[in-house]
Amino acid sequence: MSHDAREDSQERIFALDIGTRSVVGLIVEPVGDKFRVIDCAIQEHSERSMLDGQIHDVVAVAKVISQVKARLEEKHGPLTRVAVAAAGRSLRTRRVRMEMEIAKQTAFSKEDVLTLEFSAVQEAQAQLAQELNEQDVTRYYCVGYSVVNYYLDGELIGSLIDQRGEKAAIDVIATFLPRVVVDSLLAALKRCGLDMQALTLEPIAAINVLIPVTMRRLNIALVDIGAGTSDIALTEEGAITAYGMVPVAGDEITDALMNAFLLDFPMAEEVKRALTAHESVTFRDILGMEHTLSSTEVVAAIDSDITQLAQKIAEKILELNGKPPQAVMLIGGGSQTPKLTEKVAGMLEIPANRVAVRGADAIQQFVDTHPLINGPEFVTPVGIAVAARRHPIRYVTVTVNETPIRIFDLRKMTLGDALIAAGLDIRRLYGRPGLAMTLTVNGRMKIIPGGHGTPPIITRNGETAALDTPIADNDSIVVVPGRDGDEARVQVSDLLDEEELFECFINGESHRLGPIALVNGQACPLSTPLQDRDIVEIRMPRTVEEVLRETGHTAELDSSASQVRFTLNGRDYALPRCDIQLSVNGSPASFTERVRSGDHLAFAVKALPLPTVREIIPPEEWVQEEIKVHFNGIPVTLPTAQVAITMDGKAVSADEVIHDGAVITVKVTPGEKAPLFSDVFRYVDVSLEKPRGEGVSRLTTLINGEPASFQTELKNGDKLELFWE
Repeated sequence: MSHDAREDSQERIFALDIGTRSVVGLIVEPVGDKFRVIDCAIQEHSERSMLDGQIHDVVAVAKVISQVKARLEEKHGPLTRVAVAAAGRSLRTRRVRMEMEIAKQTAFSKEDVLTLEFSAVQEAQAQLAQELNEQDVTRYYCVGYSVVNYYLDGELIGSLIDQRGEKAAIDVIATFLPRVVVDSLLAALKRCGLDMQALTLEPIAAINVLIPVTMRRLNIALVDIGAGTSDIALTEEGAITAYGMVPVAGDEITDALMNAFLLDFPMAEEVKRALTAHESVTFRDILGMEHTLSSTEVVAAIDSDITQLAQKIAEKILELNGKPPQAVMLIGGGSQTPKLTEKVAGMLEIPANRVAVRGADAIQQFVDTHPLINGPEFVTPVGIAVAARRHPIRYVTVTVNETPIRIFDLRKMTLGDALIAAGLDIRRLYGRPGLAMTLTVNGRMKIIPGGHGTPPIITRNGETAALDTPIADNDSIVVVPGRDGDEARVQVSDLLDEEELFECFINGESHRLGPIALVNGQACPLSTPLQDRDIVEIRMPRTVEEVLRETGHTAELDSSASQVRFTLNGRDYALPRCDIQLSVNGSPASFTERVRSGDHLAFAVKALPLPTVREIIPPEEWVQEEIKVHFNGIPVTLPTAQVAITMDGKAVSADEVIHDGAVITVKVTPGEKAPLFSDVFRYVDVSLEKPRGEGVSRLTTLINGEPASFQTELKNGDKLELFWE
């Protein structure tokens, strides 16, 4: 091979379309911006080694790939690298809504929007894993996602950037490819000595070559009708929005022909292909009889089967899209089924010209056509080759926090994709806001927000990076999660507005006073730290007591409130120690008197002497039995019981001064005998001396006019007389 030929072969692309029934191999070379098909080889599977686009028998599929490769190598030399596609029917799409509270943060940034988008993709990935009982959510490659809508406080909005509100939300459709599909493809290629040059998805490959950028905004259904299945992809806004599969396709039409005309499978396939190309068809049935029928007659015999195929396809399109699409493109070998386009259009209730079979001839990138490459079954193989040229990056291997991660590059991969592949929870990377505090301030609720959480520090190869930073092979990514915000902290002084002042005079001295604070009803300094749900009142001092306390007269206030406490016969008593005289603007006042700016207060504190036992004993404790008599006309009271007084256990007289905390008892003991005449002398001042003078010789004592002696017992009301005669 010449040097020029070698250079030419290096430019050539070997593309494989591994289908359910057959493997198609193409060799395509770029010519400027377009492509030319050089060669083509098709080989059918000899056994059921493929099911629904998934390789079930790697060895058997590798054998067929080797046969295709060998046929092409005969003409074009060794082939070592190949472009392949994963079957679209193995894709999983999920639509999810993700919400985020944004009331406590400043305007929404681009990074916040990306965080919301990637969080939604992760949520879709987690839902898919849960549905399929997968423990490892990273077993699914995200091969694309599109934002359907943004919402702010429940209303649709075009963009969230720089918006403020209570709640942001996003609707995302994410498409995933199970890793097992890719791994089995890699295994089959490895057995054939082939390296994967590029990987794409079958519907994406077809869309890339069939639908130009100018049409990407349209809502189009792409239906790939193969042998066993019909794959349906829906596009809108340039992205695949949904994917589905119906298990009816070309084989159903072949089966219908076999039943209608008693044909074997190969003959039925031949008749099916001839229907679109010729007006009449000739065939031999299994009994050996030859028939020649018009194509119209043959189609009429299988009309109900064609209707059923069209119905299944239309129903799936409506189920996935929710409404008829703007256009339907049919590709794949089964798309050539007669009357299929008009039947699909009728069931979708769209104009017939909006449903069309698109063959390889519709692919605008070609310079030349190839005699074998013209039907709709070649759209996907050619698309795979084109995709290989357009997406030169194959696998990206990066490290995330020193863990190696292999990412499939099915689109422009970003740092956010690497974090998802590494299984990092995007939402947990951002520090959460600190707990807020709720207070009631002067009757109104006030919320003190906590500190803002910090964003994560993300570096790529040592340089600061963002979630949408593109990544390249061998990048080293380090993610340090953000720190949570501090809990809300506030003290009373932080709640003050502009400080008011008012002036008053105390004992002639001027004072300027600021506001006072009551927390849960208790007076507190302005430096008091507050707790969640505290009830705070902030106001100017109102009463005499508040003014005196705020001006530093606490000692006088405390002394005026001080008391002497004692216990008398088991009951507690308290007496003031001081007497305080208060006046406001010259008028007597109490501590609760209202004070206004400019008022004059006067006060004086006078200490009171400690009382004696006699002074503090209430009348009910001082009960004594007594009798009343008259002595020489003077009333005299005579006790008939004994009074015993103790203080702290010691006997004291009634004139003893008490002290704080004293324990006093007063005990009354009834007398054993009635009082005698002589007992009166203890209560009256009388002289018993004989007076000088003549004729005075005898001391006379009378009780109620009757003679008596000093030992005579007295009774209540007695009249006593004593005189010399």
